[in-house]
Amino acid sequence: MIVTCLDLEGVLFPEVWINVAEKTGIEELRFTTRDISDYNQLMQYRLKIIEEKNLTLKTIQDTIATMKPFDGAVEFLDWLRGVGQVIILSDTFGEFAEPIMKMLKMPTIFCHSLGVNENNIITSYHLRIEDAKKKAVQALKQLNFKTIAAGDSFNDISMLEEADCGIFYCPPLEIAEQFPAIPVTMNYDELKEKITGFIAKTTSDTQT
Repeated sequence: MIVTCLDLEGVLFPEVWINVAEKTGIEELRFTTRDISDYNQLMQYRLKIIEEKNLTLKTIQDTIATMKPFDGAVEFLDWLRGVGQVIILSDTFGEFAEPIMKMLKMPTIFCHSLGVNENNIITSYHLRIEDAKKKAVQALKQLNFKTIAAGDSFNDISMLEEADCGIFYCPPLEIAEQFPAIPVTMNYDELKEKITGFIAKTTSDTQT
């Protein structure tokens, strides 16, 4: 059996923090894992800005409520569910993800969680486990699943390299150039083609 693991933001849904920056005018929040490869460093920076600007969790959640999945994302997920199992592996947080999952017809998601104080200010974050995306793929492989993974950013690299079939989806050029062994797709049709090709090859290998 084949399991496809997808990043969320940048693959199925716009970057939440960029939209929060645009909505609130807090330009410092525009940085994402495309800009800062060390996730813990990025989150410590975000927490510092949140504290300085007194930004509430509700403000972020209200921003998410105004956002929509990328055009074609829901249809792509519908197609993907028809050819195998799907898990979203994301470095977002459960407090952000719930409304997004409803928009995407409730796929399974593995992500992290936040600590919030009495004033609804985010004060901490709690990783499910370090390098969670890679370790999730490793666990699936240990269960004898064949794995496909797609992502766009620095925090996806270990997942893409660990998967039996790792694929970039709309990555920044400078990231793709650093990892030339990972094939690049720029739309859902191209991603479908790569996934279909891997499934066909895996099925053929199993039958011979």
